[in-house]
Amino acid sequence: MPSILTIIRASLSALALAAIGAQLVLHVGASHSVLNFFSYFTNLSNLVAASVLLLCAFDVGSSSKGSMTLARYVSAVNMAVVGLVFAVLLRNTDFGTLLPWVNFVLHYVMPVAVVLDWLADPPGLKLHSNSHFLPLLFPAFYLVYVLLRGASTGWYPYPFLNPANVGGYGGVAAYSLGIAVAVLLASWLLLAAGNRRASAKSRA
Repeated sequence: MPSILTIIRASLSALALAAIGAQLVLHVGASHSVLNFFSYFTNLSNLVAASVLLLCAFDVGSSSKGSMTLARYVSAVNMAVVGLVFAVLLRNTDFGTLLPWVNFVLHYVMPVAVVLDWLADPPGLKLHSNSHFLPLLFPAFYLVYVLLRGASTGWYPYPFLNPANVGGYGGVAAYSLGIAVAVLLASWLLLAAGNRRASAKSRA
């Protein structure tokens, strides 16, 4: 019989995928670019989070070992940043056809749920202190992609990444630096909390 944690993880994964799917159908129906849809950090991070939760739901034991621990950690950091950036920079932004319930699921429910999942089911192994730099890789590649594509198409997923909105590339750099600091802070806090919980778990 599935454990409560398994059911919760599977349900959250299904909810996130349903939200992304519903918004994608609306997006395509309005003749918008599918590539643009998958160029939002929120959508990408939620897809990763849903996938990680689903993998853990199928095999809860693997959620505390090796590569899955790193995947859960990076996903938790990414989702924490999704929630933080939305609350600070994007809460009053008009995203056009974004459905209110989809917005609530992707920007509020999932960030909180994924972070709580990391804290509620701590890793069986303590992560190395240098691991807190790992979550920076995806945002860094994402930033390069967005700026290169934006320069060629004129479309940017977020206002603060559009040089025309923030006084040029210097403004983009300032916002990017601020978000990088947020990523590192979230990385350090979640790594410290995870390692502390892992130590307590090993002593229990």
